[in-house]
Amino acid sequence: MMLGELSRGDFPPNPLDKPGYQLEFHDEFDEPELDTTKWLPFYLPHWSSRVLSTPRYTIADSNLVLEIAQDQGPWCPEFDGEVRCSSIQTGSYSGAVGSKLGQHRFSDALIVREAQANTQLYTPQYGFFETRVKGLRTNANHASLWMIGYEDAPERSGEIALFELLGAQRSPTRSGVRYGLHPWGDPTITDGFYEDYFDIDTAQFHIYAVEWTPTRVDFTLDNVKIRTIAQSPGYPMQFMLSLYELPFADAWTGAYNPDDPYPKTFTVDYVRGYQPMGGYAMTR
Repeated sequence: MMLGELSRGDFPPNPLDKPGYQLEFHDEFDEPELDTTKWLPFYLPHWSSRVLSTPRYTIADSNLVLEIAQDQGPWCPEFDGEVRCSSIQTGSYSGAVGSKLGQHRFSDALIVREAQANTQLYTPQYGFFETRVKGLRTNANHASLWMIGYEDAPERSGEIALFELLGAQRSPTRSGVRYGLHPWGDPTITDGFYEDYFDIDTAQFHIYAVEWTPTRVDFTLDNVKIRTIAQSPGYPMQFMLSLYELPFADAWTGAYNPDDPYPKTFTVDYVRGYQPMGGYAMTR
């Protein structure tokens, strides 16, 4: 799919003001340090620890740059093997050490290993959410902005992925973008995850957005709607902004090449959240 001449290179940022909407959350990454009133600087630490799941990153030129460093260890070797991750999130919810109560149960084996304070920094229910980012060129790496149910409950565990960018699926003229809904344990959601190719280079800046309403989720790329999914998680969700590396030969993200230069980087210009001026009709 061709999205316009500008899409061959960097797509320009949108204005902060969005007609018909009120801005309720944004981070332009203009400050030298991560704003911890908006982001928690770790990744699902209840399954691991804050030390192991602390991200590598820099902030420069009004961009957040998540990094995977050559000496970086796995974030959760007990339950996720050798996967490396640098990620930040806008909420955290889990139970006592030794319990199975915790967000994003990606394995039945998971047990809470470190107690965490339950925290809601930004956990909206419905809205328009937008980010401008550029992905990677390297195999075995992928980057994503995704939303998960804030509380740990099977019926509140769905996922909305604004995008998932694989370095192995990128080229200067045509790249893959993965996006959609995944139910995990939510019985009201059926799997609606897509992998589409567009005439863009995902290693350049592009704008990825969703409008999440009580009845549907609309996905847009560079301000063009690419798909509507007529399903909708009906509970608060938090944001996960993540960079991963799967350092093994048979990775689904492409075979790992140890000679690729480090650090691997995923650059984020901004993340924004809006609500429509008149609200959404709550009929489901």
